[in-house]
Amino acid sequence: MCGIWALFGSDECLSVQCLSAMKIAHRGPDAFRFENVNGFTNCCFGFHRLAVVDQLYGMQPIRVKKFPYLWLCYNGEIYNFKQLQKQFGFDFQTLVDGEVILHLYNRGGIEQTASMLDGVFAFILLDTANRKVFLARDTYGVRPLFKVLTDDGFLGVCSEAKGLINLKHSTSLCSKVEPFLPGHYEVLDLKPSGKVASVELVKFHSCKDEPLHVACDTVEALPSGFDLETVKSNIRILFENAVRKRLMAHRRIGCLLSGGLDSSLVAAVLLKLMKEININYPLQTFAIGMENSPDLLAARKVAAHIGSEHHEVILNTEEGIQAIEEVIFSLETYDITTIRASIGMYLVSKYIRKKTDSVVIFSGEGSDELTQGYIYFHKAPSPEEAAEESERLLKELYLFDVLRADRTTAAHGLELRVPFLDHRFTSYYLSLPAELRIPKNGIEKYLLRLSFEDSNLLPKEILWRPKEAFSDGIASVKKSWFSILQDYIDQQVDDLLLEKAAEKYPFNPPRTKESYYYRQLFEKHYPGRSSWLPHYWMPRWVKATDPSARTLKHYKSATQE
Repeated sequence: MCGIWALFGSDECLSVQCLSAMKIAHRGPDAFRFENVNGFTNCCFGFHRLAVVDQLYGMQPIRVKKFPYLWLCYNGEIYNFKQLQKQFGFDFQTLVDGEVILHLYNRGGIEQTASMLDGVFAFILLDTANRKVFLARDTYGVRPLFKVLTDDGFLGVCSEAKGLINLKHSTSLCSKVEPFLPGHYEVLDLKPSGKVASVELVKFHSCKDEPLHVACDTVEALPSGFDLETVKSNIRILFENAVRKRLMAHRRIGCLLSGGLDSSLVAAVLLKLMKEININYPLQTFAIGMENSPDLLAARKVAAHIGSEHHEVILNTEEGIQAIEEVIFSLETYDITTIRASIGMYLVSKYIRKKTDSVVIFSGEGSDELTQGYIYFHKAPSPEEAAEESERLLKELYLFDVLRADRTTAAHGLELRVPFLDHRFTSYYLSLPAELRIPKNGIEKYLLRLSFEDSNLLPKEILWRPKEAFSDGIASVKKSWFSILQDYIDQQVDDLLLEKAAEKYPFNPPRTKESYYYRQLFEKHYPGRSSWLPHYWMPRWVKATDPSARTLKHYKSATQE
């Protein structure tokens, strides 16, 4: 996990512009480099480093003797770099996984490069010999990337939007800063002036398609057919493989553990594999919640079962409320459910950074979207519509859960790993008949749970624990975090403000006091940037004005029993 930043064709003094690069310093607390491009005095790269792989030679932009005309700035991990090196006989100069991007590009161009990478990535590749700039981002947008391109060809690229919004340019204040689409690469021509012109934007991978890099995966071809035993076995094999490949790190590994199915499965498989490869330190697991909240109790049970070194962070309501503004600043969104769920994750990440030496953090993001874990999936009119909704959610992850998971951890210099979003695992799961993937017997994620039933990885009551809304899971039995938030915000926003909300904010107008409060704080830091969120996250097939699961009839939290 790092922070990348680059400018092409800047009219302003680069030493002034580079102050913008410091806005993402949290993403790479270990080192910083700012480098001009030879022959292009108005082009430069900025890089903030979190050293996870090859601590000696991992500074960027990466340049190697063999390709002196290539410059690479990337954020991410390429899990199959050794397999690619072996398959194509690449001669590496460093131990950095990202070096493989240079070799792949030299061998087969940008299309093959982006398609063959098994990992999470956002990169800027400059080819001065052919006067090209390439941008690319992984299938689910696990690693963030934003860009701004003016009419006269000034290009700014950054891991987070906050590194671009204050750039200076002669023709205008920087035009539209927008997220770079996941699963795409863009080709731009580099002119002698250092300015660029976009040539094409290409989608190189869809979540349903089996990725090209399967050809050099460590797991061979799987048995075909959709009989239940084969499917369950394949799910277990691919999920374990997804966790195994993510063990690549020279820094200590930890795991977020809410006590729900997803994070518990990740933690259990992770600990099993760490033992197998003789990692000689205990796995630290981390849970956050109010005293005796459902999540804390469940996480405690899982940690005892798997034998992790467990840490509990007690959520203080005042601390949670005080964190709202800095969370919104970190997230760069005003989406209601994203902000609610981010507060706990932000505070637990803060604890991990301050109190432990774990840096590489595993988490359960992506499972709800992939395996139909949201409670509203019970209301799906048909298995086919549920399958379509699952795909829509996966495509939009970069706006919601993946955004939350990246920003809340990156704000504290941690690196996130999300095995549920492994390309091969997700494409296999999505290839299964729609009927197999829907909730059954009133239980969401039924197939995933069933696949691990005989594994003894988790206690039965955790494996079959129903979905909690995150803001309820971390709440005390007496009062939910959701209610505490509402009570506080009720004092901050008066009724008249809410009545006139649509006049003040015509795009995505707030409909509740809570959404008004978040929007106000967002506009304070990012005025006029509301288009970064195309729409609020809301459940389908139900009449809802609030995204909380607790507003759905099927939902029953421990606090309501």
